[in-house]
Amino acid sequence: MSGLIEVIDGGIGNSIQDLGRFGCRHMGIAVSGGLDSFLARCANALVGDAPESACIEIRAVGPTLLIRHGRVRVALTGEVSATLRQADGTAREVHPWTSVTLFPHDVLEVGFVSGGTAYLAVTGGIRSPLQLGSRSTYQRAMIGGIGGQPLASGQLLPCAAQEHLQYREYQAVPWTCADGPIRVILGPQAGHFEPESVSCFLASDYHVTAQIDRMGVRLEGTPLAHTSPQATDIVSDGVTPGAIQVPGNGQPIILLADCQTVGGYPKIATVISADLPRLAQLRPQQAVRFAAVSLAQARQALFDREAHWDEWVSGIGFGLPNPWALYNDPASVWAPAEE
Repeated sequence: MSGLIEVIDGGIGNSIQDLGRFGCRHMGIAVSGGLDSFLARCANALVGDAPESACIEIRAVGPTLLIRHGRVRVALTGEVSATLRQADGTAREVHPWTSVTLFPHDVLEVGFVSGGTAYLAVTGGIRSPLQLGSRSTYQRAMIGGIGGQPLASGQLLPCAAQEHLQYREYQAVPWTCADGPIRVILGPQAGHFEPESVSCFLASDYHVTAQIDRMGVRLEGTPLAHTSPQATDIVSDGVTPGAIQVPGNGQPIILLADCQTVGGYPKIATVISADLPRLAQLRPQQAVRFAAVSLAQARQALFDREAHWDEWVSGIGFGLPNPWALYNDPASVWAPAEE
């Protein structure tokens, strides 16, 4: 059974993303995918979707969506909330970390993201066309999503629908990441920097500037000194999300999911895979610090993160509408229930 969602208002900074487009970097195509892959996986889990399902990434102001056809379960993850305006004229707040089922003619108005990135998953994932094995929007190449564009008014988002009404919703505790410095592996061009600058990079706070998008984020702090004027540039070589480039002004740039595939600035370090999702939550003026780890430590951090994911998924519960509230207060909270 199919569902259909109409975008009434695309909001600001919203796009369709899955886990990414791999195996295409030799053609100059970015990986893309959700900046915070684990928040996206959490949203998908709450509506019963596979981790790789396409959902809506929300970076600033959320979209307004109208259910055109089918019963569609949705779930928000991240620091965001929404208002559900039902076809009968009632309205209630929709909180993150719990699913809610929408019916034809219901309207969901997603608000501002108070954190860095949030996600909205829908039943069966958004079934936009696959391009190079992914539905992720990569706007610079105009591929993925709906015509390679961010969400916009008038777009139609196909998805699945509940064939049989389910009288329960799913809920979970918010996903959390470890605090502390962002972990990196030094290099591959750490030798292009004065040893004192490498030490400074690991010992100083850097602040997130307003120059942040899906391609990267510029930091500001103590300038990092290259060993010579010639060391400020290299023969262009491969870059990857998480690479930290340092141009001639000495201010680091962290590359994100939509980054280019090659670059000519030396890279002082690379953020480990386990900490890449943390970059999605960076906000302007926020202070960040880095810590160097070994390859073995980076690998263990990845194993630990997956173990944390398994634990989180196993903790998903469900609830039923409070019977009294069902007839008296459509904005009621969900009460825990047992099988």
